[in-house]
Amino acid sequence: MIYLILFLLSLILTFYIKKIAIEKSLVDIPNDRSSHTTVTPHGGGIAIAVTWFIGISYLYYINDMNSSLYYALLIGVIISVVSYLDDLYELSAKIRLITQMLVASLGLYFLGGLDKIDVAIFSIENQIFINIFTFFMIVWFINLYNFLDGIDGYAGSEAVFLSIAGFLLFGGSHFLVFVVAVLGFLVWNWHKAKIFMGDVGSTLLGYNIAIFTIYYANQESTNLWIWIILFGVFWFDATLTLLRRYINGEKLSKAHRKHAYQRLTQSGWAHDRVVIYSIFVNIILFSFVYFISNVFIAFCMALMLLYIIVKLVDKKKAF
Repeated sequence: MIYLILFLLSLILTFYIKKIAIEKSLVDIPNDRSSHTTVTPHGGGIAIAVTWFIGISYLYYINDMNSSLYYALLIGVIISVVSYLDDLYELSAKIRLITQMLVASLGLYFLGGLDKIDVAIFSIENQIFINIFTFFMIVWFINLYNFLDGIDGYAGSEAVFLSIAGFLLFGGSHFLVFVVAVLGFLVWNWHKAKIFMGDVGSTLLGYNIAIFTIYYANQESTNLWIWIILFGVFWFDATLTLLRRYINGEKLSKAHRKHAYQRLTQSGWAHDRVVIYSIFVNIILFSFVYFISNVFIAFCMALMLLYIIVKLVDKKKAF
């Protein structure tokens, strides 16, 4: 019953946020870097955030959620608030980065850091190195999720997939809360989108995925690789695109339209087609995790699959 209530809360909140955004002219106007062609209200991520924080607070109240995980996720309030202010007023990159570094530090504090990283036949247990790596991983996840929130339903469907996969693999009512909080928004964001989530939504989703990755990696070290595989569609595209732009000598701070999903839409694919294909790829990644007992073999297979997909995208639309 609680999940139905939360879904309806997200659904109704998104509707009213859309209405207010239109009245206040809080809209995204298409430009040469956009993947959409019509003026569209933004800020729908507020509905995700409000529903999410109410949901996990309820779980914590009924003792259905680990306290360290709850407090680490609750830190997401900070990134949501600052990101919404950025949606409204375009805050400086320095303020955004400081905020991301703050939430990364606090999130790590409440989780107790990351215990170790297993890499095939050896383990890395140096806490200084591990937690510096994890700190930057959180900051990167926040940013890459924001980078890949560019077409209808893409960021939301990825969050729903990861939540369902997390629930099937690890259990945990918080995953179900995550699903319904995003689904209520997705009703209004599916192609063609009637509202965008904005940075207030995308940065929170990226932060949550980073926290889940660390929390479950502390329960079992191989879970780090499971989450990296499951999140592969997003991090592989974002990271490879960044590296290719760096190699090409491009200014990395300059906005662009070179991510794989953007190039597919430029080649003529509709937004919903790109999202449906990404869901299919995610199902394959989940099958690697679920059916292959050796997580490092699964990781290598995931890398090969993702690389092949990028090369196929290159043939449709050159980088």
